[in-house]
Amino acid sequence: MTISYNWLSEYLPEPVQPERLSQILTSIGLEVEAVETYESHKGGLKGLVVGEVLTCEKHPNADKLKLTTVDIGSTTLKIVCGAPNVAAGQKVVVAPVGVTIYPTDGEPVTMKRAKIRGEESEGMICAEDEIGLGTSHDGILVLPADVKPGTPVANLFEIYNDTIFEIGLTPNRMDAMSHWGVARDVAAYLAHHDKKTVSPKLPEIAKLPPFKGKSPIEVSVENTAACPRYSGICINNVTIGPSPVWLQNKLKAIGVKSINNIVDITNFILHETGQPLHAFDADKIVGNKVIVKTLPEGTPFVTLDGKERKLLASDLMICNAETGMCIAGVYGGANSGVTESTKNIFLESACFDSVSIRKTSFAHGLRTDAATRFEKGTDIAATVDVLKRATALILELCGGEIASDIIDIYPEEKPKTSIILKYHYLKKLSGKNYHPDAVKKILKTLGFSIEKEDIDSLTIEVPYHKPDISLPADIVEEILRIDGLDNIPNPSSITMTPAVEEHYAAEQLKEKVAFYLAGLGFNEILTNSITNKAYFSEEELAAAVKMKNSLSAELNILRPRMTETGLEVVSYNLNRKNENLKLFEFGKIYSVNNKGAFNETEHLCCYLTGKKHADSWKGKAPANDLYTLKGVVEKVLYLTGLTNFTYQETNDPTLQYGLSLLAGKDEIGRLGLIHKNKLAQFDIKQSVFFADLNWELLLKKVKNHQVQFQPLPKFPSVQRDIAVVIPKSLPYAAVEEQVKKLNLKKLQSIQLFDIFESEKLGADKKSIAINFTFLDEAKTLTDSEIDGWMNKIIQSLERDLQAEIRK
Repeated sequence: MTISYNWLSEYLPEPVQPERLSQILTSIGLEVEAVETYESHKGGLKGLVVGEVLTCEKHPNADKLKLTTVDIGSTTLKIVCGAPNVAAGQKVVVAPVGVTIYPTDGEPVTMKRAKIRGEESEGMICAEDEIGLGTSHDGILVLPADVKPGTPVANLFEIYNDTIFEIGLTPNRMDAMSHWGVARDVAAYLAHHDKKTVSPKLPEIAKLPPFKGKSPIEVSVENTAACPRYSGICINNVTIGPSPVWLQNKLKAIGVKSINNIVDITNFILHETGQPLHAFDADKIVGNKVIVKTLPEGTPFVTLDGKERKLLASDLMICNAETGMCIAGVYGGANSGVTESTKNIFLESACFDSVSIRKTSFAHGLRTDAATRFEKGTDIAATVDVLKRATALILELCGGEIASDIIDIYPEEKPKTSIILKYHYLKKLSGKNYHPDAVKKILKTLGFSIEKEDIDSLTIEVPYHKPDISLPADIVEEILRIDGLDNIPNPSSITMTPAVEEHYAAEQLKEKVAFYLAGLGFNEILTNSITNKAYFSEEELAAAVKMKNSLSAELNILRPRMTETGLEVVSYNLNRKNENLKLFEFGKIYSVNNKGAFNETEHLCCYLTGKKHADSWKGKAPANDLYTLKGVVEKVLYLTGLTNFTYQETNDPTLQYGLSLLAGKDEIGRLGLIHKNKLAQFDIKQSVFFADLNWELLLKKVKNHQVQFQPLPKFPSVQRDIAVVIPKSLPYAAVEEQVKKLNLKKLQSIQLFDIFESEKLGADKKSIAINFTFLDEAKTLTDSEIDGWMNKIIQSLERDLQAEIRK
């Protein structure tokens, strides 16, 4: 939310310096995220002065340049000028040495003493585009003859300076989405802390001239649930044109482009009061009827941006006698707005159901200023008063005359919320004893009414501009906001009950794994559980959990797997030249079964891409590969206590190739190279290796695991190597499994350390070299014992795998 200091100050009961105002806003829950200086002309024309050209002669070394002497009041400058219209006797804009000018287009330029074609120049005589006052570069800007040399140029033009606050609003604070709303809060703060009786200086409700006759526009509301109040007025013979400078400055200062006087007034009212308005060209309203209703599902409608949209059956529309004119509270239609030829207008001020507007806005991806206010709730009591305020401005700035009484369709008046606040509850929740008078003063300044009071409690009536207030706790929050959280005293003692962690072991194990991965150079990431359904196929989406009220068109389902959200982080880093990545994340995935039951499962995912480490003088670093990731995954499994697991190839469509991890018959994870088609969705052009472990299933597998310790062996181990020729199609895992079947108790480990392929070995053959480590913890092994075990291994491989032992 953008707030103008100058604009806000018009409604404050007394002047407040920007620094203090920034502190007040943050204190009352309107956190100031940024403070910027706004200037209608960049640089504010600072340093530019009026000069009088005393002499103007031809440059001796250039046909198109002139040598001038210019009186700037305090001194006379020699300036070389190339403008064709420069002449003696003119009053001009001069930028002396050291002054910075801000052109309409291009970067700022600081004046320096220079020699131009051999002649000294002590500044610059400026054209209007060179100082940001226009776009013309036909010649220098000539000022009125009666202007005195040395006068600051800023004094001759209407320079508008302002301080702009960017405030962070929580979603419930619709009451602060306007300058009026912010002024109300600031006034309440000043009244409470400065011990004064003050209130915001809001403009008086305009008294419109009476109208006699029948309204040219007939209004009806068919869907009163989605539109509980609809107000409007007809104004004829308006003159469309530019807005006055003061109005343009206010809008431009908060980043709103000036369009024309009618549109600017509606935008001004929106940011002043928080109430969106819409001005229709009355002559384009077919049948002279305005009907608020829904249209059939799939009805095409062309919006102001020229795009055709298919309407939902729930989309509320503002229609004429034949067709839709505007998506109510969200976006205007292609032919609904005010143009240069508009003479008569119908001005709308309505209150729409927040849920309906939110659904429509997100469904069509139309995030407008009006929609963001309506979806949070607007003041249903203010539609007519705001309409009068806007009408008075239109009559003042655009001319015209009222062509109807105010039309106000309000079939069922909305009751105000009544809340009972007990003082002991206020003390319990806030931690502070408040005097009843202070409580009542804060609430009244914020617009609340006291219906009833007694020694123990207050019965409070909530104003319509506070639709989020419904509970006593909400009232306590309002009091705390204005009083300030810093004013809550610190108690001398605190009573607390120690928490008992139910899943301490599981969390400790997660921390152990996280520390291990961090020690390997991995960075932990935390991604959004809500993701984009466009990443997934229709088959995958069948079991996905879809969002009813999605945050945006790109965030509409709960992730069915973590691959995509992690790849978003990888893509983000690669686009910023951070190409060597090791990432891991503990997160949840979600699904729904055929019976509508929801499931969420915690997973651990790892991502590897780029090189293992940075290049150095020793040489280029090797790239990450599947075996690097496989080693990390195995170590993670060992850390959890799972040592009995196997691999098999996986047919996961998101992987180009990979392995499935099995613990018994259960798949506890997958790892492999992410498929190029999946990487292309994120514009990733380098290989990414990915591991996904079902953390919850893994914890179940190791739930009863007991850590066992044993002393280091006293006797040495013995190693033997063999080379085996086997078919290329036979995986090494089959060889290892065959050796394990022999159940050699003294065999400690098996390690593949070489693979060799050559035509000399035969067609479709490969040679693998394997290291075997034997150990007896009770004695030193003999050669005969080891030879016997090796013979068993060789015979088994030759017999069952048709392997050939290389000798």
